[in-house]
Amino acid sequence: MTDGARSPAPDATAPDAPALDAPALDATALDATALDLLRELAPRVLGAVASRHADFAAAEDAVQEALIAAAQQWPAAGGPENPSGWLYRVALHRLADHRRGERARRRREEAVAVEQAEAAPFAPPPDALPGQDDDTLVLLFMCCHPALTPSSAIALTLRAVGGLTTAEIAHAFLVPEATMAQRISRAKQRIAASRIPFRMPTASERGERLRAVLHVLYLVFNEGYASSAGPSLHRADLSGEAIRLTRAVRALLPGDAEVAGLLALMLLTDARRAARSGPGGELVPLDEQDRTRWDRRLIAEGVALASAALSAGAVGPYQLQAAVAAVHDEAARAEDTDWPQILALYGLLGRMSDNPMVALNEAIAFAMVHGPAAGLARLTVLDADPRVAEHHRLDAVRAHLLERAGDHARAVAHYRAAAERTASVPERDYLTLKAARLTAARASS
Repeated sequence: MTDGARSPAPDATAPDAPALDAPALDATALDATALDLLRELAPRVLGAVASRHADFAAAEDAVQEALIAAAQQWPAAGGPENPSGWLYRVALHRLADHRRGERARRRREEAVAVEQAEAAPFAPPPDALPGQDDDTLVLLFMCCHPALTPSSAIALTLRAVGGLTTAEIAHAFLVPEATMAQRISRAKQRIAASRIPFRMPTASERGERLRAVLHVLYLVFNEGYASSAGPSLHRADLSGEAIRLTRAVRALLPGDAEVAGLLALMLLTDARRAARSGPGGELVPLDEQDRTRWDRRLIAEGVALASAALSAGAVGPYQLQAAVAAVHDEAARAEDTDWPQILALYGLLGRMSDNPMVALNEAIAFAMVHGPAAGLARLTVLDADPRVAEHHRLDAVRAHLLERAGDHARAVAHYRAAAERTASVPERDYLTLKAARLTAARASS
């Protein structure tokens, strides 16, 4: 686990301003297959346009306009035989139009000559493709440049690489569309001001940049699997997009064990999503889930990926988290869970990173192996850690262990404290219900 990241297991955001010039893509005009196709092609086309013209902001606007044109024209006229080539040509024409307009405003007398000079090289042959190389990875690395804040990197990645509209991203993160548009706009301005080149990072840069890419994908997945705020327990669009993008990174870097580990972690965690909520959308904790509802296909793929990654050599935090997830997924019943193995894995994770969520999960595993009193003793160290001291999960875990220890009065107090601190409605309801049930049990005894 990387610093600052939330842990998706054992079940327990991003946060900003004028709107983009380009109007929002009208996704409602397209069927799901066409929309998926556009989202798949968008980063390739953007990568090709940006790499050719070295102006990310203008290229991004041009590709967005091409996507809008596709959304307006394809439903009526039918999709073209070469969709990526179509988008590429339209984006280049839009870019040329934009530049012509800019020049017209500056030097109207020279506009016609400049137009002719620049329009010609933008015109590809009718069957042109964006290029033999897929620029998606280059685009992903640029969007996750260390010059950007994590929230900006996530938003820009979802827009430029994920193909989501500004409105969709704003909805996913529960912020106004204008706020998200400003965030993306500032990210693009930062890239322009920093003169970040559109190219793969050098060998010396790759390690740091790859970690940032994986961290962003990890955060996106976590927010989709266990939404930190709002009325929904999940945001399947976000977790699904994170998995799709991680598969793309894996396809481009098949020999990287941490990429495989992250994909395995996502698959093994997402396999439980259907069982994590009840009929009314309520939260179902891991030990109470109907395991027949877990997705065995995803588990098999995740276990195979994790096993291969762990045997490849150096072990990283994503591989270890995937191993923890695999231990949970392979237990037929909650009582069959191999907690000593999970405790050992969290011990290794704790030695790799100073992350309080790792320490919190390790305390849970410690309690499952050595009893709730021993786990509660581990939590006292976290009370002095400002990164987690006010976090609702610390209260929730403490409440759970106090309940197991038979101290129901203190458990009720911590369940209520956790309910007040979480911004997730399903989590709040679950914690409030736990407190109410314990209170009623105490009253009747």
